[in-house]
Amino acid sequence: MLRNLASSVIMYEKVKTTKAKAKVVRSVVEKAITASKKGDLTARRKLLEILPQKMAVKKLMEVLGKRYKDKKGGYTRIIKIGHRQGDGAEMAQIELV
Repeated sequence: MLRNLASSVIMYEKVKTTKAKAKVVRSVVEKAITASKKGDLTARRKLLEILPQKMAVKKLMEVLGKRYKDKKGGYTRIIKIGHRQGDGAEMAQIELV
């Protein structure tokens, strides 16, 4: 579930989810972006093991790795957006900076 959520964050750059899931998936996304900054075959194979969607790996290697080349960390932001209507779960939006 977390791998799919991480792929969605990478593909769409913004996802609404619960606050708990956003906090957990943040580390997966940050590690994936850090690995993609190397840009070599080993990094691509590591990302293919982590993420289930090949398009997410392609976007990491071609777009996001170059975008965050000079940045040392802190690629994501979590914004609280209130409570969900049905069960009152705390919702948040995780997005790439």
